[in-house]
Amino acid sequence: MKDWRKILEKITDYKWRLPKTYKSNMNVDGIIFATEDLLNDIIEEGEALEQVANVATLPGIVKNSIAMPDIHWGYGFPIGGVAAFDPENGGIISPGGVGYDINCGVRIIKTNLTEKDIEKYKVKLADKLFDYVPSGVGARSKFKFSDKELENITEQGLKYLSKLGYTWDDDYNYIEEFGSMPGADFSKVSQTARDRGRDQLGTLGSGNHFLEVQIVDEIFDEEIAKKFGLFKGQVVIMIHCGSRGFGHQIASDYIREFDKVLNKYGIKLVDKQLSCAPFNSKEGQDYYKAMVCAANFAWSNRQLITYQVRKAFSEVLNRSAESLEMKILYDVAHNIAKLEEFNNKKLVVHRKGATRALPKGHKLLPPAYKDVGQPVLIPGDMGTYSYVLVGMKNSIEESFASSCHGAGRVLSRSKAKKIVQKTSLLKKLSEKGIVVRAESDATLLEEAPEAYKDVSKVVEAVELAGISKKVSRHRPIIVVKG
Repeated sequence: MKDWRKILEKITDYKWRLPKTYKSNMNVDGIIFATEDLLNDIIEEGEALEQVANVATLPGIVKNSIAMPDIHWGYGFPIGGVAAFDPENGGIISPGGVGYDINCGVRIIKTNLTEKDIEKYKVKLADKLFDYVPSGVGARSKFKFSDKELENITEQGLKYLSKLGYTWDDDYNYIEEFGSMPGADFSKVSQTARDRGRDQLGTLGSGNHFLEVQIVDEIFDEEIAKKFGLFKGQVVIMIHCGSRGFGHQIASDYIREFDKVLNKYGIKLVDKQLSCAPFNSKEGQDYYKAMVCAANFAWSNRQLITYQVRKAFSEVLNRSAESLEMKILYDVAHNIAKLEEFNNKKLVVHRKGATRALPKGHKLLPPAYKDVGQPVLIPGDMGTYSYVLVGMKNSIEESFASSCHGAGRVLSRSKAKKIVQKTSLLKKLSEKGIVVRAESDATLLEEAPEAYKDVSKVVEAVELAGISKKVSRHRPIIVVKG
């Protein structure tokens, strides 16, 4: 086993350097944000640190290959990785740096309800949400869209859904890219991807995706919480899902395409899973345009789930969603590549299992959050807590305006299934007042709390680094999983 303690250089108690001398072909250092505790977990796995070094070998990488405290092994790039590439200097775009689930992300919907208001409705709500939001592998939508509508959704996102009546007037203001990322081109998406995605809009999927009804358990910053519309005891709904089979197929298609042109562009990989193409090449641009389609698909997916959540609450509580003030707090991607400006230079920033974290005053912030900063939404596990953070000024310099995205796994899915007992898990969750609805036992066991790092430690590490800071903590009371 490699002695990473001798290789890593301590910069601070929460920041470590993986020097570019570690591998002869590294172009930049690796930087890992982690407390001593979390670093032990990261070292124990080992493969994720190797992937940080591998990413540092890619053409056109700028500054550092960055790892968040929730880092763990992924396809090519580590999950919890951030890397920026200069397109004017041979910088690449890589599907492995985005992930198969393009624009997997998180949305929070607020309400004016408290736990007491819904206590007697919890089981009914759980059943209704489970019915209205299909989950599980290959789940099929309750919405039906034609090929032309799918094209419009993927190219226009929320702009098109609003014409169909699935949005409230100001929903778009509280979504990254306003729910309609420019640059999409449906002609770059294969027929296979179209066929896989057409019937999956409005579905959760499986794995770590979920819909949770949560209670705001603690407020850490009263002033910012007030700006976000959060208060202690409040009922909120968190949605975590992505672009389903549509995004997965796009990733698969373009990984195959990129594999064919590596020699053409003189790109030598230390790991074949890092397959890439220059961002400004035809192949790079084709993938980017297809990826944007998948990003808009994912925002539309979460919007259609929001539509169903509002409907479910309205029917169970016999009140309109408007009277319940079911507004979006924010929606942010954590698997995406975007052209963003840093120090007057446009860079292709890959965030894979990492969340954008803009500080106050940033030009890309929605008007409502201009003077506080961007909400950073951090799901934990289904038995403990999730957090809302806010982006801080330090994020620009330290991490290309990025933060962590969740708790991060410590047990593989297969290992979790071996050691977790369903009866015991459900008993523990029930004792905490958590109602669970799951499409499969396997997913339930894979996603048990013990499969994840302590999210509070992950959040502490990014707060110490000045990347983002805590605003509120939420505990689940209803969990819907695939």
